Amino acid sequence: MSKSQRIAYACGACGVRVPKWVGQCPDCGEWGSMEETAAPPRQSGSSGIGTALPAARRPAKPAMRIGTVSAAQAASLPTGIGEFDRVMGGGLVPGGVTLISGEPGVGKSTLLLEVAHRFGEAGYGKALVATGEESAAQVRRRADRTGCLSEELYLAAETDLGAVLGHVEDVKPGLLILDSVQTVIAPDTDGVPGGVTQVKAVASAITAEAKSRNMAVILVGHVTKDGGIAGPRALEHLVDTVVHFEGDRHSMLRLLRGVKNRFGPADEVGCFEMAEDGIISLADPSGLFLDDAPTEPTPGTCVTVTMEGRRAVPVEVQALLGKSVKDGAIPRHTVSGLDQARLNMVLAVLTRRGGMRLLDREVYATTIGGIRVREPASDLALALALVSADQEIAVSADLVAIGEVSLTGQVRRTVNADRRISEAARLGFKTAIVPKGSVAERHRGIEVVEVETIIDAKQAAARTWARRG
Repeated sequence: MSKSQRIAYACGACGVRVPKWVGQCPDCGEWGSMEETAAPPRQSGSSGIGTALPAARRPAKPAMRIGTVSAAQAASLPTGIGEFDRVMGGGLVPGGVTLISGEPGVGKSTLLLEVAHRFGEAGYGKALVATGEESAAQVRRRADRTGCLSEELYLAAETDLGAVLGHVEDVKPGLLILDSVQTVIAPDTDGVPGGVTQVKAVASAITAEAKSRNMAVILVGHVTKDGGIAGPRALEHLVDTVVHFEGDRHSMLRLLRGVKNRFGPADEVGCFEMAEDGIISLADPSGLFLDDAPTEPTPGTCVTVTMEGRRAVPVEVQALLGKSVKDGAIPRHTVSGLDQARLNMVLAVLTRRGGMRLLDREVYATTIGGIRVREPASDLALALALVSADQEIAVSADLVAIGEVSLTGQVRRTVNADRRISEAARLGFKTAIVPKGSVAERHRGIEVVEVETIIDAKQAAARTWARRG
């Protein structure tokens, strides 16, 4: 076999090459992902250790002083979808490439159709949606349902990279949406559709086209069973912005979460509500996460304020205690929207440090509105909800609890305490129980009660309820 026909193996998950087949990828650890591929021939004149350096050539444009470079061409173009623009750092950037991922059926295509419609209606130019998963007629049906029928919106159903670039040449859009990058094939590149080599080739070609035409591009990416973006890790390095669109298909709530952003903050979160006629931006999503049905406080509930990116969001935590199990039986501890491990830890702390007996009882805990709360700052609200459910005494409806509970029973400080308290005061809450030393400024309209231990928090909640009830 000649050198030009040498065989190598490439990982289908990360793209790393090895000279012989192995069962597990040495780079990413994936099992059974090695695929046979042609190894690139060595460069002539190389020693086998390195490759020959390319000859120097005169660049097309000379280097410029940074002060003479105009930033106007990279100014963001607001789409008018407030939550989308928030996550994107102000809007779409000409020449910028965005990768959006999410579970099937979460609403990515619906959101991006709305973005394309708004882009055309705003007068920024034409928007081209190239879909490899649906026909143009199927996209048109969705557009009829959501009212996205801008005269500047163009559709193309293509899976060939050359055909997609041909549509770009004909339409000359200011925005290209490719749904999805895993379905497009580069004929001149080896590999199966959606494979590492194909995805890298397609993304590289589209990115080069975006930069040369100063065209905004949004690529839709599939996700793996673990929730990560399918394809090589290099895909995320090629693009300028990476966002995840997430949510439970059984809930109205959708979150657009920034992961990487070269043009703005990478920790922003946008809130949306899925409706029959499309996706609606929620500038103030507080109503989704607070149970407004009861007119009186209910035992087993407490409100906390969690941080979603840079946004403070009040969330109601609910707890229900069942019967005690018999000796030797394992009680059921079920959560929805909360961390199972943190629930078990809070139960252990209340039992050991709070003088309660909860570990042998069935426990159910949840959040309202389908939001997932993972940060430790919700520990205190969960603990007070459990105390309230055990004693059948309701926590005051105008009280919020913020703080991390440690294994020693201490209530530890959390980040952005002042921002959380300010949001609670804006929504009309009158009392905030927080860790001692966490408040750096005075807050009007809300009483701040600082506590050191879980016992102090229980006593503060009881006093507040007795005074306001």
